[in-house]
Amino acid sequence: MNLREEFNDYRTKMNEKILAEDNKVIKRFFNLDTNAYAEGALDVKTKEMLGLSSSMVLRCDDCIKYHLEKCFDAGVTKAQVFEVFSVSMIVGGSIVIPHLRRAVEFWEELENQTNG
Repeated sequence: MNLREEFNDYRTKMNEKILAEDNKVIKRFFNLDTNAYAEGALDVKTKEMLGLSSSMVLRCDDCIKYHLEKCFDAGVTKAQVFEVFSVSMIVGGSIVIPHLRRAVEFWEELENQTNG
């Protein structure tokens, strides 16, 4: 199983368990998150790049993978994603570098699945 499948399978499984508990606050937060990234005054591609940068600065590897995949699916290019990485490093500092390494590894896997 590759990194993308492993991440998505685990995410799906755990989200199903979480949402099955029928907690109103958790369900509303999940819905708010979904709606925040919907097309609006900003397009989805831009919102996902913002989510990626924020996730890198906050150093959330799961969030980074999620937004990298969404960026990839929205048509963000490698050059664009590396500009997002550079802004994230300027804002977050050198502590972002380990997350950058894992992000590049995940991005390469996304590219390889398309090209392979």
